[in-house]
Amino acid sequence: MTRLTLAIILWAGALLQPVHSQTIQSPPAPGQSVLEQPSSEAPAAEPSAAAATPTRPVNASPPLTAMPLAKGLPLIVRASVAFIELTGFDENAGRFKGVVDLRLRWEDPRLRRPAAELNQPPAVFRSAAALAERTRLWTPPVEIVNLASEPRPSVETGLRLFPDGQIELQQRIKGDFATPQTADRFPFDRQKLQVKLAIKDASTETLRISFDQDDLDYSRPLAELALDGWTLRFVDLKTESRAGWYGASHATLSAALDIARDPGPAVATIYIPLFASLIIPMLALWLNRIEDGVFQVDTFELVNIVIGGLFAVIALNFTVNSVFQALATSDNSVNRLFALNYLALGISLLINVAICRFSLVARAFGVHVQYEVYRVLLWAVPTLVFTLALSFILLAIV
Repeated sequence: MTRLTLAIILWAGALLQPVHSQTIQSPPAPGQSVLEQPSSEAPAAEPSAAAATPTRPVNASPPLTAMPLAKGLPLIVRASVAFIELTGFDENAGRFKGVVDLRLRWEDPRLRRPAAELNQPPAVFRSAAALAERTRLWTPPVEIVNLASEPRPSVETGLRLFPDGQIELQQRIKGDFATPQTADRFPFDRQKLQVKLAIKDASTETLRISFDQDDLDYSRPLAELALDGWTLRFVDLKTESRAGWYGASHATLSAALDIARDPGPAVATIYIPLFASLIIPMLALWLNRIEDGVFQVDTFELVNIVIGGLFAVIALNFTVNSVFQALATSDNSVNRLFALNYLALGISLLINVAICRFSLVARAFGVHVQYEVYRVLLWAVPTLVFTLALSFILLAIV
């Protein structure tokens, strides 16, 4: 009875015990403890996002087509312009035709060669080879902003890469260039044939254009270069800045060839006729005379001289302004001399009509006073007129 009771209790306990899943584990490897065995119940590890996404090396350098930033900002680009050929200069349109050499220099430390190769000559590329080499390098976004027409397709390009990382880009450009003109000191004036460069798409905080003594030496006209009617002098370089959007400023550089006009042709064709026309109103005064208080020459004849001189000055004025259109819109010695001619003709006409024809002074103050007034006017008016004419020319020369 006791054994039967014990068997029933054990059998009931076995029925009440929870069922556990069991796994068969492989025996531990030699030298490995049971705690180090991988559990078959642990979920499989998922691949990490870092392992799935390739990363760029931390020290990878930017491509050569990007702006070199190794020496910080702003990056300095040195520019110079040489005048190779001048085929025409239109003062009225404010343009000149010619060929110029544009040279740009900057440094890209990424192209620096090992120290053992620094004494080697630069690598030189021309024409198509230079254009191909430019596609793999960063070049400054410099453009000529005063080109009146698109540059010709035959623009020549040259490129030099120096062992120390210096780069020199040269371009020979042929075109029409707009250049401002002033006629204030005509015909003793000096004009400037200007080529203006500008940095586009970059502010002065990022990219600047400048020049040094080597650029000044490079910027010059060729020794055999000539322009009819003008004397070529020197090239002046000047850096400026122009306003951009959102308060930004962009660097510019102007290369201006200074030229001095030969005044001989203008003196012969303009000044001499203007001085000759000043004599006409003086003749209308000098040809008359007074005897016993009466003028001996008919006023009608003297007025005809004045009217003829007026038409002569008008014709000369029209001719000069047609040839030199810039003179009509500025204050210069030629316009002053024309104004003086008109003034002298008006004074002569007034004297002949008021004194010689109607004797207004004699009626107001007597014949003797009129005689003395007329004698004073015969020399005072010419002296004043020719003194003013000479002063206008001296001011233009100085």
